[in-house]
Amino acid sequence: MITIGKLNKLKVVKRQGANIYLGNGTSTVLLADKKLPENCQVGDVLEVFVYVDYDLPARLSAGEPDVSRSDTRPANLWQRHLAATVRTPLAEVGNIAWLKVAALNYAGAFLEWGLPKDLLVPFSEQRHEMEVGKYYLVKVFLDDKKRLAATTRIDGFLSDESVYFKAGQKVSLLIADKTELGVKAIVNNTHWGMLYQNELFQPLSKGQKLEGYIKQIRDDHKIDLSLYQPGYGKVESLTDTILARLQENHGVMMLSDKSPPEAIYAAFGVSKKVFKQAIGALYKKKLISIDKNSIRLI
Repeated sequence: MITIGKLNKLKVVKRQGANIYLGNGTSTVLLADKKLPENCQVGDVLEVFVYVDYDLPARLSAGEPDVSRSDTRPANLWQRHLAATVRTPLAEVGNIAWLKVAALNYAGAFLEWGLPKDLLVPFSEQRHEMEVGKYYLVKVFLDDKKRLAATTRIDGFLSDESVYFKAGQKVSLLIADKTELGVKAIVNNTHWGMLYQNELFQPLSKGQKLEGYIKQIRDDHKIDLSLYQPGYGKVESLTDTILARLQENHGVMMLSDKSPPEAIYAAFGVSKKVFKQAIGALYKKKLISIDKNSIRLI
């Protein structure tokens, strides 16, 4: 089965003139790139992004460009067909992404998303009027004609509550808006979660993608997040790193349990709490001494 709006692994099945066709045994699609990657031949398998493309019939299209954000010809003149590209877009169907508006026309706003043809946000899918050059959080979807489109009305696709995630689970995060408590983030493209300000020791920007962890599922089923791996496994890994760093620096490091969180994060990418647990474990093993401004190998 070929899935529209997703990456598919398809075999190069034939060349016909300038056209190259890919297939999976039951269906074929046209390779829009018009050129195979270097050293690729008929019979090889490619990972490609599949979408619905539109072209004018031959009697109208000779020498004319493909449908685009600047095209104003009636939609009923265009013929649909499946197409594929070896390029990877910034988002697939079902993903939420932070994308820039490249242009506006009578149909809506067009977003840059890593493919030659921009992604349309119809006017009906815009919460507010969009502007060229600005970035927006959008969700990619297929419309009723299997065409790729995007919407800024993402709240309807996201839940505030979850019983499916577990504390300690690794998740993908997309940074959204700042609040009085911290920063809201989209979890695995499906849920809202919260990163609390007092646990953030690095700058975060809207649209930024990064990995995080489920800190806890609260009694109201809302999700608290952390950028740091919970549990003692993280501490054990950090103790090895600290020992190695001490050995590299002649047994001295100008950090301690009194150091500011920002300095600790800059050095090791962890919270002050995790750092204190790690040096505490090393101190109990009598491997280091802890001073006001430094730690030392014993």
